[in-house]
Parts: sequence; C-alpha cells; structure tokens
Amino acid sequence: MDAFDLFRKLGSGAKFDLKRFGKDAQRFKVVKSQSKDSSNQPAGISFFGKETQENPSLESRLSEDDGEEEEEGSDEEQASGKRKWTEPVKTARKKKKGAKIKTEDTEPEKSEGEGIQWMSSQEKVKDPKKESKDTPSIKRLKQLHQEKVNRIRHQNRINVHGTDIPDPISTFEELQKEYDLDPRIVQNIKAAGFQTPTPIQMQAIPLMMLKREILASAPTGSGKTMAFCLPLLAHLRQPLNKGFRALIISPTRELATQTHRELLKLSEGVGFRVHMINKGVEAVKKYGPKTAKKFDILVTTPNRLIYLLNQDPPAINLSSVEWLVVDESDKLFEDGKTGFREQLATIFLACTSPKIRRVLFSATFATDVEQWCKLNLDNLVCVNIGPRNSAAETVEQQLLFVGSENGKLLAMRNLIKQGFLPPVLVFVQSIDRARELFHELVYEGINVDVIHADRTQQQRDNVVSSFRSGKIWVLICTALMARGIDFKGINLVINYDFPTTAVEYIHRIGRTGRAGHKGKAITFFTEDDKPLLRSIANVIKKAGCPVPDYMIGLKKIKSKLKRQLATKPLRRSTIRTTPRILFEKKPGKRKRRKRKATAKEANAKGDASEVISNS
Repeated sequence: MDAFDLFRKLGSGAKFDLKRFGKDAQRFKVVKSQSKDSSNQPAGISFFGKETQENPSLESRLSEDDGEEEEEGSDEEQASGKRKWTEPVKTARKKKKGAKIKTEDTEPEKSEGEGIQWMSSQEKVKDPKKESKDTPSIKRLKQLHQEKVNRIRHQNRINVHGTDIPDPISTFEELQKEYDLDPRIVQNIKAAGFQTPTPIQMQAIPLMMLKREILASAPTGSGKTMAFCLPLLAHLRQPLNKGFRALIISPTRELATQTHRELLKLSEGVGFRVHMINKGVEAVKKYGPKTAKKFDILVTTPNRLIYLLNQDPPAINLSSVEWLVVDESDKLFEDGKTGFREQLATIFLACTSPKIRRVLFSATFATDVEQWCKLNLDNLVCVNIGPRNSAAETVEQQLLFVGSENGKLLAMRNLIKQGFLPPVLVFVQSIDRARELFHELVYEGINVDVIHADRTQQQRDNVVSSFRSGKIWVLICTALMARGIDFKGINLVINYDFPTTAVEYIHRIGRTGRAGHKGKAITFFTEDDKPLLRSIANVIKKAGCPVPDYMIGLKKIKSKLKRQLATKPLRRSTIRTTPRILFEKKPGKRKRRKRKATAKEANAKGDASEVISNS
C-alpha cells in the first residue's frame, strides 16, 4: 500500500474545503489528479514540498509568471523610448489578484467534476427545508397517530392510566395480524355472534397480549368475560401436560359455571382442557399430585380451591399458573363473612411461578382494591370504561314509593295484574324473605321460583337452566345472583328490598340492559330506606334518568352508619299474609310430640307425690 492509498483511506468520508485550503490543493495537485489514472497519481503529488520536473513548486510557477510579465513591459518601453516601472507593476498585481479570485471561484466547480470526491458519489445531499415541505416529519406522524388513538378512546369512553399503553383494537382480525391469535379462535368468536369488540375488549385485550398486569372496571354486560378469556387462550397456545397454567376465580358457582361455558365455546377445536371444581372429594382424585397433569385452565370459587389447598399434601398444585384472573374483584376483596379476602391471600401465595401475571376485573370500582394493586402488581395499568361506579345507560331506572312493607306486596301484585314481559328478576335482602315472597307469588298464577345459598347445587343448577329456557317467568333471589350472571334478554329487574349500597344497586340492575339491549329496573322504597336514598338517586341521575330534586338534596349520612347499614341491613316485617302454621312441616307430628311431653311431665309429678306420701 503506497502513501496515496493510505492517505485516501484515512480521509475517506471527509470533505476537502478548497476555499480555505486552496494553496494546499494547488500544492498537492488535488484538482488535476482526478483526470489522471489512479495508478499515476502518487507520482504527481509531493508530500514534502520537493520540486521535481513534473511537479514544480507553486512559488517557482508564480516567479515564472512574473518574469514573463516583466519581459512584456520592457518591450513596450523600448517602443515608447521611456522607462515606466509603475504601470506594469500594477497590472501584474491586478493579474495576480485576478488569478487568485479565479482559482478560488473555479476550484470548487472543478472539485465536483474532476477533483478527488471525499464524499460517496452515491449519496445525494437533500435540502432539509425541501424535505420537510414534501414529507411530514416522524414527530408529526406520531402526533397524528396519537390524536387518532385519543379520538377512539374518547368516543368509547376509555380511560387508561399507566405507561407504555398499546393502541386499542377495532376488529378481532387485528388480533390475528398483530398478535398472532389462532385463526380457529377467531372463527369461534364469529360463531358466538361477536362482530366487533366492546370498549373494555378494545383496550384490555391488547394489554394482556403484552403480558401486562391490569385492573379493569367496566359496566355490567360490557363483555368483561371475553376480555380476559381471549388473551389467556392466545398465550397458552396449545395444550400441555404441565398442570394448570391459568386460574380464574369467581365469587359464586353460577358465575364460575358461566365463565367455564364461555371458555369452552371460545376454545372449541383448539384442544384446551378447561376444568371446574364441582365436588371437593372428586377433585382430590382428579387433580392430586399423582395425576398426569392433563389440564390447562381452572375456573372455580375461592372456598372450593382453599379446600384442596388445605389437604395434606395439597390436592392441587398451582406452581405452574402463569395467569391469575380475579373476576368481580371488589366482592372478593371484601372483609368479613361476605368477602373472600383471606381465601384470596392464600390463593395468591400458592401461585409461586415467576412468570405469573395477575388481572382483576369488576363492574364497580373499589379504592382499597386499587391501593392493593398499586402496591403489589408490577407496572400496573388501570382501565376504566365510562364514569366510575356508574349504572348502564341502557337501563331505564325508576324509584317507586310504597309507604310500608305491606305496600311492597300490593305494588308487586299490581305489576302482575297490569301485565309484564318475562323474564323478571326480583331481589330481596335475605333468604327468609325470599322464601316468604315465593309463597305469596305462587298463588298469583305465574311461573315463579326461588334461588338462594341454602338450596343444593343441583337445585340451583336446575332453577338456572329452567329460567334460561323460559320455563320460569319470575325468579326471586338474594344478592347471590347480582354478581356477573348473564341471563339473555331479562326485561325487568325489581328491587323488592332496597339495596344497602350503591355498588350492590349497580350490580342488581346490571342483570338487564346487557350487550346493548334495553331494560328496565324498578326499586321499591319506604320511609325506613330514607338514609340510603340519596346515594342510589345519584347513581340514577348519572345514568341520565329523572330523579326528584329533594332526593339529591337529602342529608349525607355518616360513613360509620353507612358501614353498619351495609353489613347489617334493616330489620323488616314479614312478607307473609297466610297463617304461620301452613309453613311448618307436618303439624300433626308437632302436636303429638307436645302431648307426649306433657304426659311425661305429669307422670314425673305423680311419681314425686307418691314418694313424698310414703315418706
């Protein structure tokens, strides 16, 4: 490698400033070297300024030019006969200046065409001003895209809080293109009748696809079940014999059964083994440590799962669980008899996989659940559809003053006489009141039944299936059925007993007006329900339904009294109008027992008197 090649490689990518270093350019013959062959270029360059015959120095060339000019001037003097030294000197200087100006002006032009091109000839320099006018900048494109995403979220009332949030989806086909969802699952979605995703599905599904932990809240009937079922199936990909890899916790058996049924529909043809715990004894044999672990997804209630975990050794292993979904999370996080906070803590500790992701869904928002999630979940994202703790706008809500407890039964019978369109759900506050109302409505000539926690699992399943098929017109129930149960086409919900909290009211009336259909809810209230009236009236007003002004202006009750009313509902008089003896089982037996008891007492007294007389 000669010096020229070395110099060229060292200067590769550099741009030579000919205006500033014009003398050096002339010295190294940068301008003229391009026309020659590259093999002859080193011979014409003097790196140390030595003169050769082929490459004389710049000073010698300039001195030769001066000598020629002097000779021209001497010839003119000889012709005129006078010696004038000033004019030729000036002209020579002018020529020198002109020569310098020409070299500075013309050399850049030559360097582009003839000189050494230090910049790559393939690169085309573009004017940034022209480029910005022709095509929008990356920053502007990002801004336009974000404006479009914000518009979609605003139209669907999607509120998101967190970092690195993906864009919402508009169609289910996007899941197949962007997230590689199994095409068979997309077919199952279409077969189930789902055409476009609901607002909660638009945002929650992409978040779970990216394995984010979320706390999601959306109105009743908005498609939350499918919002967490689809990502589970997408992540599990295919069946594996590793035990349960996804766990879904529901507060009631009915809701767990419904979720199990939805999962079977969506995973049809894919081969996932979706299980539900029905009986604890059977589950011990089915999911114990000696089994082949041929199962993938488990749907259950907390109590049944705790029963299996408390066995020695534990009858179920949750160390492979990658997704833990808590449905109706605000109910499960409640303290006391009605809540499952302690059971939920045990389940969380049993899921020991480092890959685990936890997701919480509910129709109502609870601040204590949010605080727990912020402390315990990794990079949490909160998704909320519409205002927090609001009722569905598709439900027409009405408050009806009935005076007293007797007025409730009279109003109920008036609704039946006026005619109503079944199916109808009627909510009461206790199991005893559900039984009493059932015995009153049996004689009204309508198909009515009752469901509550005291009935066996078989009885409850039969009632639910009969209600779904239309054999039962009116179903009386407690708060057990207020959470998550999806009955298609319920036209009317009647709150026979006033709900103790606004959250309970939202869940009760949420059984109607689901999936965009219209519904109606009527709530009876008496003078005793006055303390709780204001909070329910505010929920109704938020949903856009008319409410009397005096209800909104009622005094706000203290938080202590509010908690007491939530845990211990008001004592109400009995609903029954028939004699109590008709409700007792086998009254003849009771009478015979009383006679036997009195006879024994008489005999005991007679024996005691005989002993006293003998003494």
